[in-house]
Order: sequence, then structure tokens, then C-alpha cells
Amino acid sequence: MDQATIRRLSDEATDVLLNKNGTASSRRGGWMMIATILIEAWDLYALSFVLVFIKAEYKPTDFELGFLTAGVQGGALLGAILGGYIADRLGRKRVFVLTMVLFIVLAIAQGFSHSVWDLIIMRVLIGIPLGSDISNGYAYIMESMSKGARERMGSRWQGMFGIGEVISIVVITIMYVTGMDHAILWRVALVIGALPAVFLLLARLDLPETPLYLIQRGRFVKAKEVSLKLFNEPLDMLPNQDVHIDKPKVGDFLKVIWADPTKRRASIFAWISNACQGAEFTAFGFYLPVILITAGVGVASNANLTGTNIVTAAIYVLATISGFLAPAMIAKTGHRGVAMWGYGLAFLGLIAGAFALGNNIQWLIVLAAAVLMWGHYWDASNGMTIASMVAPARFKATASGFGYIFVKGASFFGAFVFPIMTKSWGPVGATLAVSVLSLIGFLSAKFILPEVYGYVEQEAAPEPSKLSA
Repeated sequence: MDQATIRRLSDEATDVLLNKNGTASSRRGGWMMIATILIEAWDLYALSFVLVFIKAEYKPTDFELGFLTAGVQGGALLGAILGGYIADRLGRKRVFVLTMVLFIVLAIAQGFSHSVWDLIIMRVLIGIPLGSDISNGYAYIMESMSKGARERMGSRWQGMFGIGEVISIVVITIMYVTGMDHAILWRVALVIGALPAVFLLLARLDLPETPLYLIQRGRFVKAKEVSLKLFNEPLDMLPNQDVHIDKPKVGDFLKVIWADPTKRRASIFAWISNACQGAEFTAFGFYLPVILITAGVGVASNANLTGTNIVTAAIYVLATISGFLAPAMIAKTGHRGVAMWGYGLAFLGLIAGAFALGNNIQWLIVLAAAVLMWGHYWDASNGMTIASMVAPARFKATASGFGYIFVKGASFFGAFVFPIMTKSWGPVGATLAVSVLSLIGFLSAKFILPEVYGYVEQEAAPEPSKLSA
């Protein structure tokens, strides 16, 4: 069978699966992938809640503090670059098992750091499996779930972030209230993240490889078996034997995206949105506990921080509700609508927050943070979904990883630069600077993003000669 015939049959099978209803096994796989967000949220935001204790012990410089808070984001940036490429070469299952094992080992190791630079190095290394797992996980969701269901699952990532944030602050507050020594508390808080990772690893071990990945690699026998399990689809159009399919070139990825107007505009928006929401949150939201403490919100006369943690937890609970409403909002307003509403609310929240910080109006600081978080959990809900959804099956993980580069690159920049901006410009100036990102996100949703709700990717692989022309 020649390559043209094989490619035609694999594209036909891909089109059938992208339009099929999934099974219970399909939904389970989606939840197992999106659950990674809980682990990342715990690790990332547990640090923000214990940062005050780490500062007291290590007394980091502004540069070291910025590097410490941005370390995971920098590592995840590298993980996103490598993870998508490796997942498209080795398969989804191999990568998500490897990333969980690495995270468990590194999460435990960070609790035994002896200096601020020990901790910084561990934070950077931890980011690598996290970034790889997210990019790989989105490819798994888009390839193993049915139309509509994969969009809703992918858009739940902010809701899962919110759950992880709330759980982390509740657990850390309980440890704080018990009077645990602060030098031990922050170490335990960071190490605890390994526990859910162990459970998730064990739950994932029996997940199958995605049928779309198997089809695009010519492993038709296994693809038929998995397709029956996930979609009740026998894929009778494929031969009952494995075949050789030429591996796609990474360089073809952007050429394919750029050749189609819908793919191009949707991907450009996804990259811009991922960058804006990544910096928008890590520049302000990540430092929210520190901002509230500095403004005196919830801080008792004896310097007890329980009140601040309760206020922060309440804001994150509200944000979590927003995150889980995002899929319903997308179904009602489309991807453009939820992005415009989200960025609009985030912009208003940041402007109000800057005013409140400048005038030390504590109740308005809390309200503005709540509006920002509600908007952020909408505007951040669909960037990764869109980037992965519109990409051809043979480039799903590459597209997810490429899209996640913008999230983590901007997050690293925001987390690293915000303390420096705050010191140079003051909290008001720094907050107003962040609001510009929300405005850019709003404008990109309005003028760049085509409506792609319900989009089903269709792309017959071009001949190599046409791609290289």
C-alpha cells in the first residue's frame, strides 16, 4: 500500500473519530489528564502562601525572590517546548507516566533544600515535568474525547486550578493554626504535592494510548482496539495490519497552521491570550497573599495571618466557581464571548485594585481582587483548548506544547518582574501596567479570534513537496 493511500485512510479514520461520541472510558481519560492541574496548582500556589516564611528564613534579594517565584514557570516553559515534541514522537502514555515520576521525586527533594539557591534549582526542575504533562495532557484530551466534550473538559482547567488553590490554602492554614514551626511548615507544604501525584500516577497506568496518535503512526491494529474501547468504533476502513507512515516534520507544523485562515487566526489568538492571562495572573494573582498582607487585609494586631488566609481562600472559592462555569459560558457565548467577558472583568478589577491600593481602601482591594479572579478564570479557560483543538492530529501535542510556551513564558516574566516593578513603580503603577495585558487580551478576542466553538479539525496531509515549496 503506497503512502498516499495510507495517508488517505488514516485521515478518514481521524475524521470519523473526531466526530464520534465518546464512552465512559473516554471521559475517564479526560478527567485523568485535567487532574494534573490540581497538582500544578498545589505546587505553584502553596509557594505563594508560604513565601513569607521562606523570605524570613532565607532573606532572599529581590533578584533571588523573583527567580524563586518564577522558577517553576521557567522550568515549565522548557517542559512545554520539549514535552509536546517528545509526546508526538514517543506517545502520550509514555510521557505522562515519566512526568509524574519526575514530579514526585523532585517535589520531595525540594523540602530538603539548604539554601535559597537549592530551592530555586528544585523549583526550575519541577517545572519541566509539569510543563510537559500539561502540553501532553491537552493532546490526550483532544484525541480521546468526543466533539463538545473535549472542549468542555479542556476549559475546566481554571476550575481545577481553583480547587488546587483552595485546598492548598486550607491545608496550609490548618498547619499554621496548629502552631507548626514556620521553617518546617513551608517545607511540608511543598512536599505534600507529591501525594496526589502518586495517586494520579497509579490511576493513569491503565489508560490506553490515544487512537489518533496510533493511527498517525501507522499502528492500525492497536488503534482499532483502543478505538473500540473509547469510541465503540471498529475503524473498518483501516487494514488489519500495521504500516509505515512517514513521520511529520516539526517544521511543517507552523506551515500547516499558517495555510488555513481559521487555524491561523485561532492560533494567533490562543498564543496572545495565553501570554496575556499568564502574565496577568502571576503578576498580581500569584502575589495576592503578599499584597493583602502588605495592605493589612485580615492581619490581626498580633500579626496573625489567619484572617488574610481566610480572605484569600474566599476569593479563590469564588474564582473556582467562575472556572467551573466557564464551559457553560462558552456554550452560551462562544469562545469569543467568554474571552471578552473575562478580559473585560479582569481589566476593571485591576483598575479598581490600583485605585484601592493607592488609597488603602481595604474592602475595595478585596472586591477588586474578586472581580479580577472571576474574569481571569474565564479569560484563561480556552487558550490551550483552542490551540490544541484547531491543530491537525499529527501535531496535537506539538501545538499544545507550543501554546503552553506562551503561558509559561509570560508567567515566568510576570512572576520575576512584578516584585521589581512594584519596588520601582509602587503597587499602583505595577498594577496599572498589568491591566494593559487584560486590555490586549480583550482586543485580540474581539478582532482576531474567529468563533470556533464546535470546530472539528479537518486536514488532509499535504504532500511533502507542497509543504517544502
